[in-house]
Amino acid sequence: MAPAKGQALRIRGVNCPGVGHRFTYVLHNDAMALTHSTSDYLLDPPPPEFQPTELALLTADGESISAGWVPALSAADHGVSFVLAHGFTGSWREPRVQAVAAHLARFGDVLAIDQRGHGSSTGLCTVGMDEVLDVDAAVGYLRRRSADRSVISVGFSMGGSVTLRQAALAPASRLTPQHRPDAVISVSSPGFWFYRGTKVMRLVHRLIANPAGRALLRTRGVRLTSSPWPEPPPLSPEDSVRRMGDLPLLIVHGDVDHYFPLEHVHVLERAAGESGNPNAEVIVVPGFSHAESAVDPSTMDRIGKWASSVSTR
Repeated sequence: MAPAKGQALRIRGVNCPGVGHRFTYVLHNDAMALTHSTSDYLLDPPPPEFQPTELALLTADGESISAGWVPALSAADHGVSFVLAHGFTGSWREPRVQAVAAHLARFGDVLAIDQRGHGSSTGLCTVGMDEVLDVDAAVGYLRRRSADRSVISVGFSMGGSVTLRQAALAPASRLTPQHRPDAVISVSSPGFWFYRGTKVMRLVHRLIANPAGRALLRTRGVRLTSSPWPEPPPLSPEDSVRRMGDLPLLIVHGDVDHYFPLEHVHVLERAAGESGNPNAEVIVVPGFSHAESAVDPSTMDRIGKWASSVSTR
């Protein structure tokens, strides 16, 4: 996802704090992760012993990133520590994100973060540009905490593009990540920027480009920057894949993704092939739509097993 150029936004019927008149846009389409209940997801709820410990991480540019730490819940320790980066409007405290974290904890420790401008983290969301420093802070923390464990970053949707960019050490607006993970897993990521080919992505672009839309998103706990991306724009997910060398990479996408259709995963797959990365794998999941809300247990098992195999290479 990427900031769109300014355009009019008409929203009817929703009161937005900080905006001086009534808006009336009905945001109740269950197909949109922007709008549905965060309790709607396919994974099992976290078990009773799932009790994340809250941490605060400091980024290179001075933002405080809220994170939830969960030790491995399985007796079988695969020597893996995961960084989990949510999608746009998400938070590690959301049930759907915690369900993903709990499933990953069957395979290793998990550090789930609130990217900047989300949840309890400081700063403003830049829709994938400066968030590379948030993931970088998490990878660095895990390196210091458990030097003998493989650190694998896992991102969904916007978080999927961020983990690709961070693993490629793609620069943010002012600083560059410093802590490369041992592997990266990107789920439901866009392959390229400025995509408006689906109804929901046209809505997303309208929301983030307009003051009224940003005010509405604040009611969802997302604080967005009003500054446009620079020219040229940040390194794309596609070009990030090309820069990874032989870093183990797993790309997971659904064949009915209503945000980013199959053309996006095909772009990423082609980039991995052109880069000659022998450790890149692409999984297209039949019937899977988009990100944390739609990922199912069998797909999470495949992700966990792939991560376990990487840690033993």
